Amino acid sequence: MVELTLQISDELAERLKPLQNQLPQLLEQLIQVDNGANLASQIGSVPDSGTLVYAEVLDFLLTRPTPQQIVDYKVSPQSQERLHVLLTRNREASLTVVETQELDTYEQLEHFMILLKARAAQQL
Repeated sequence: MVELTLQISDELAERLKPLQNQLPQLLEQLIQVDNGANLASQIGSVPDSGTLVYAEVLDFLLTRPTPQQIVDYKVSPQSQERLHVLLTRNREASLTVVETQELDTYEQLEHFMILLKARAAQQL
């Protein structure tokens, strides 16, 4: 395995600590979607890819948001609608394998955001 070193602000490093063990997986998912383009602008253009919601959140984090902005953050209406569709299909037991993986991605991201928002709220 190759070690990659990045220079980021201390503030961003602190915010990414809860994701430390998931960063390689997140970066791999982003590369699979689009080699470095701004992915948040594409939300909704590939509705079967849960990695886009990760990209949306990472794009937000790269703006160096304040703790209050983190607490107030919500994913785009397109991502919220996609999650609603996936949850509905899940209740109907009609998810495809890809959609099940996508829903799992949303669940992982939701867990991360809960932890991140809790830490940000402590700083208020």
